Amino acid sequence: MKHKTETSAGGIVFKMVEDQVLWLITQHSQHKGWGFPKGIVGDEDKDESLETAALREVREEGGIVAKVINPTPTTGKYAYKFDDTLVDKMVHYFLMEYVSGDPKDHDWEVSEAKFVTEEDVRKTLTYDTEKKAFEQILKLKSMV
Repeated sequence: MKHKTETSAGGIVFKMVEDQVLWLITQHSQHKGWGFPKGIVGDEDKDESLETAALREVREEGGIVAKVINPTPTTGKYAYKFDDTLVDKMVHYFLMEYVSGDPKDHDWEVSEAKFVTEEDVRKTLTYDTEKKAFEQILKLKSMV
């Protein structure tokens, strides 16, 4: 079996609606898992920074423009098998705040993107790596 590593970046984006904090989640169009918008760093621009990649992925997969609130990302690692290749993946999630746009404007990689409550994020996320990242982001947000 072949082996490779990937580095991805994404955003855990919040939006204030009156006194309520809502969070952006996305459903992948192929494997149907729920998570946060993220993607491979440098897939088009080899010099792309983690932060630039994260903002791009939030725009593409989440349909919105956001701004980074904390420049230090939360990281998670996992592995998955794709065809005959084992992929070790490192994902860097930035705490972001919604600026503009509509989650319905997401790209083809996502079947649905929406803002939900903290409770709904916890109920809906599919993967443990993203559940852990969300809990770490919540701690970061409480310090902002």
